[in-house]
Amino acid sequence: MHELSVTRHIAAPPAQVWDVMVNRQEEWWCPKPWYITMVAQERRAGGRSEMVMHGPDGEEMPHNGLFLAWDEGRRFVTTDAVTGDFMPSGPFMIGIWEVEPEGEGTRYTARARHWTEDDMKRHADMGFEEGWGVCADQLKAICEPD
Repeated sequence: MHELSVTRHIAAPPAQVWDVMVNRQEEWWCPKPWYITMVAQERRAGGRSEMVMHGPDGEEMPHNGLFLAWDEGRRFVTTDAVTGDFMPSGPFMIGIWEVEPEGEGTRYTARARHWTEDDMKRHADMGFEEGWGVCADQLKAICEPD
């Protein structure tokens, strides 16, 4: 399997982490100063998952795909292999975001599964570990009390 992942222990209950994870994505989804504009989130298998990432110099990167799974309170899975209207879009990855109880808090894990080793290496070279790690840290900072 061609997978990259990041994980964090978050000192907050899973329900709280899930709520922030899915309802406050604009606050943590990409490393600042980048931010997202949510276009569509049809929270069900087969539903659209579309957003635009905005960079500090006016860059815009649309991310169009769909949900493969939505397991309320536990995980959601997206892909860019097809768009919400079921059009092929050149698959790069399947993204999996999960929360599960761990001790007095929550284990957050984000995974990117790629069709090929080359795609996985390209994602790693794009800064996957640092970028997705920053996002995980931003999520953690929102969820944990001061």
